[in-house]
Amino acid sequence: MKKSFAIFFIVLSVFTFQDLSAQGFPDRDASPMDLAMARPDKNSPPLARVIYSRPQKRGRDIFGGLVPYGEVWRTGANEATELTTYVPLMFGKSLLKPGTYTLYTIPDEDNWTIIINSDTNVWGAFSYKKEKDVARMKVPCEQAAAPIESLSMIFKTDNKGTILMIGWDDHYVEIPFKRV
Repeated sequence: MKKSFAIFFIVLSVFTFQDLSAQGFPDRDASPMDLAMARPDKNSPPLARVIYSRPQKRGRDIFGGLVPYGEVWRTGANEATELTTYVPLMFGKSLLKPGTYTLYTIPDEDNWTIIINSDTNVWGAFSYKKEKDVARMKVPCEQAAAPIESLSMIFKTDNKGTILMIGWDDHYVEIPFKRV
């Protein structure tokens, strides 16, 4: 009985694995896309959203290593991070009109430069053009209370505006936006 079950299991496994490999389905992306929305509450229309890829730490040195200090970064993996604003928002002293932008950053040890750029649908930061910057702002880089394995973005929102939090490894930044 045990021998029959073992043979059945082996034959079933062979056919199952052959069937899966016959599909030719490619490997999934190691940095899946994610989305965060900014809303004062769940019943309100959105103020903004970000779409980004979530790279993993996987034991690597992130800031100052994988992500060099002082260089423009796509703020994620694969395609550059996309920021869409649905209402006019102040970003520092600059007014962001409703629309879609690319969010780049330049990480440094103590501060990050946050860049809102008008060039969209770009992969990485290889085609970054400073002349397409809509606005820039420096924000302090903070020490996270615990390591963050996956790059994460979330909005904290109230009726006055929103803060986009970006965290990865042992660092995070808070990017303020104000409703006009």
